[in-house]
Amino acid sequence: MNATVMESVPAAAAGAVTRLTGGPGEPALLVRHAAGQGPSVIYVHGATFPSALSVAYRFGGHSWMDDLQERGFDVWSFDFAGYGGSDRPASFTGGASSFPPSGRAAEATAQLARVIEHVLRATGQRRVSLIAHSWGSIVAGRYASLRPERIKRLVLFGPICRRQMPGLAAPESVGAWRLVTVAEQLARFVEDVPEDHAPVLIEPELSSWGPAYLASDPGAAASRPAAVRIPAGPRADILAAWSGELGYEPADVSAPTLIVRGAWDSLCTDADADWLRQRLDSEEVRDVVIPAGTHLMHLEHARAGLFEAAAAFLMKAWL
Repeated sequence: MNATVMESVPAAAAGAVTRLTGGPGEPALLVRHAAGQGPSVIYVHGATFPSALSVAYRFGGHSWMDDLQERGFDVWSFDFAGYGGSDRPASFTGGASSFPPSGRAAEATAQLARVIEHVLRATGQRRVSLIAHSWGSIVAGRYASLRPERIKRLVLFGPICRRQMPGLAAPESVGAWRLVTVAEQLARFVEDVPEDHAPVLIEPELSSWGPAYLASDPGAAASRPAAVRIPAGPRADILAAWSGELGYEPADVSAPTLIVRGAWDSLCTDADADWLRQRLDSEEVRDVVIPAGTHLMHLEHARAGLFEAAAAFLMKAWL
């Protein structure tokens, strides 16, 4: 049975919050909405932090959701089960090794499908655009390959691509869930920045973001050190992708697609982007590289370039 978790992250995060209830066995999902008169855009978050800490997080009073809304878009985001204000899977109540990885791409795609249908019903539109970050690109790509008639435009921000990296752990070996501390997040956020370069994070020590991250999980304080429990399914999906088994077939994605990435992003390199661009079945594929940015550009000073690139591409949804 899913545990219900009410969101306790910053009240200043962008978007009006509702809960999308599901049918039997389906988790309730937190959904955010920043209303606009233009085409609907849904943000699909990555592997380790929810919408309030990503697209909705306000640095200096301004978030990516705010930016898109100010440009006229009707903006939505949500939390996958196991994150933020959405229900926790039953596997969270037991030991990580007692269950297979929670929240893998197939399961997450079903959640994305529920959100998309909710948005289409609420707006009367027939199609939506997606912005997907990191592991979320596997989920968005999978959905876009299965339901092409629902997708107008697709922005893949630092997408995970297929690689051939022998010797990686087996995807099923990672357990059901894992714990992530703020220190681990910070180390991951800065690892690709050149040593002689000034900090690129808007909050170099995550002074506000860090406590907000811990607050996204009511059980975080029970760990020593405090840590957020998240599904391990995304890690399993990434291991599978880097062992040659990406969770969708890019050749089945026909929507116009933007690949946008930081120049220092080690999770989406030039080789990765080239591989993906050559396999997408779209007449319009763009690859934009933002200088002085990493895999976490939406938390960095380079986010202005990210926002502009994504918005310019999505503006064509009005045509």
